[in-house]
Amino acid sequence: MEQAIVKARPKPRNWRVILDYVFYVVLLAAAGGFIYYLYSYRLIIARYLPYLLQAAGLTIGLSVVSAILAIIFGFIGAMGRLSRFAPLRWLATVYVEVVRGTPILVQLLFWYFGIGELLSSLGFDPYNAAFSFMTLLQENSLVPIAFDAFFYGVIGLSFNYGAYLTEVFRTGIETVDKGQTEASLSLGLNSRQTMRHIILPQALRITLPPFTNYFITLIQDSALLSILGVTELEQTTGSFADPLLNSNDKLFMYILGAMIYFVICYALALVARYLEGRMGRAY
Repeated sequence: MEQAIVKARPKPRNWRVILDYVFYVVLLAAAGGFIYYLYSYRLIIARYLPYLLQAAGLTIGLSVVSAILAIIFGFIGAMGRLSRFAPLRWLATVYVEVVRGTPILVQLLFWYFGIGELLSSLGFDPYNAAFSFMTLLQENSLVPIAFDAFFYGVIGLSFNYGAYLTEVFRTGIETVDKGQTEASLSLGLNSRQTMRHIILPQALRITLPPFTNYFITLIQDSALLSILGVTELEQTTGSFADPLLNSNDKLFMYILGAMIYFVICYALALVARYLEGRMGRAY
């Protein structure tokens, strides 16, 4: 007696479709509520947003300069960590471990009140140096009064993040297959040419994601410069929010500042994602 073979069919899962619709409905409702929330504070936005955007431009400028110096510190530190000369490896290791093992806020205060006072007693004043240089260009009015805070704040941030980038660059360089180094040396390239044309291009692709993460964190940590008196985005937001008597208005002012931080960091993440995709096509 033959038995009929019934093909099993998956049962329709209508609950998944329903959950999808519920999710999009909730998402649209949340977006609509947030837009209405912003609209209800349109007067505050119109009054304070231009000043916040100016402060955001200063934050971006400080972060970019700090990132460039951090790359320099990190590359020098990575070369020290990979050096065959033991004292250089020891110095680079001490730099990395000490900086990573202490809070960044303490380091900023140390640079401003410690190193700054020491250099000042030796006759070096960053403000006077910058003012004299800009006088030659007839643009000394561009030098802010609080230039010392800008100077030591940027040095403190870059010195701190340089320690983290030291390990990022070291790991990226060591990740490249050693066989490529041996092949390039056998073709007649010296060690400097090998590092420049063979190792670093590949290490750059590897280190781009962690470098982007640290750069985004650096932008957020630039708010710590407000403790030194730098009028960046966080300092400007607080100066506008503190005099407000209404607690809801004060909360919205901080939310507005946080939104500007989010836009800056998210735009950077998109650019980094695009660059990572472009550089990874060959792989």
